[in-house]
Amino acid sequence: MNNLETFALEPGRVLARKYVVGELLGKGWEGEVYHVTEIATGIERAAKFFFPKRNPRNRALKFYARKLNKLRDCSIIIRYHTQEFFRYGGQELPFLVSEYVEGELLTDLLKRQTGKRLQPFEAMHLLYALATGVREVHRLGEYHGDLHSDNVIVNRSGLGFRVKLVDMYQWGRATSEHLQDDICFLIRIFYDAVGGAKRYGSQPPEVKDICCGLKRSLILKKFRTSERLCSYLENLEWS
Repeated sequence: MNNLETFALEPGRVLARKYVVGELLGKGWEGEVYHVTEIATGIERAAKFFFPKRNPRNRALKFYARKLNKLRDCSIIIRYHTQEFFRYGGQELPFLVSEYVEGELLTDLLKRQTGKRLQPFEAMHLLYALATGVREVHRLGEYHGDLHSDNVIVNRSGLGFRVKLVDMYQWGRATSEHLQDDICFLIRIFYDAVGGAKRYGSQPPEVKDICCGLKRSLILKKFRTSERLCSYLENLEWS
């Protein structure tokens, strides 16, 4: 069980006599996330299963559930529902049930774009959606800790984007460094969304002024807080 690398749950399997397993939504260091349907109501949910070696004494699940609950009013955070148990390999293992969010990973959305990138104006809208959401998290004294395109679920909505974050990490209590890491992660997502190193030289000044060459010291000098990043984007003037 300590060497478990996948649960490989079959579609149609019933868990805790309450949920029917659907497709695998994603896999990470901590475990796997599946689409499930609540039998009694037909409501779609997401279920996160933690590898036992990553969840000693259920600490990882408890941390995740408490953090989701604390941030339940943040628009960018998936809502926690409940904890359940299922039998696997002769053991009772816990899993976390949360809201199911339709959409696709940002990584996959970018792959579908011409040139596998967004145009600068589109990417600005994406960055703003992410920054305003992270600002809500920071205002509550919390942080994400591992922002990247595989941890962002996105839906296009007119000119803008609706975004949700997954897989928050626990690196201890929130510090200024944790909050600053989130800001640098946001800038990196934006940098990659407009084409990364291959396209950076041809980007307009507005893009380069935000990316700051991905130099952490320059980014944090300009955007010391997520509040400041949001304000900058709100007042951006295009040449």
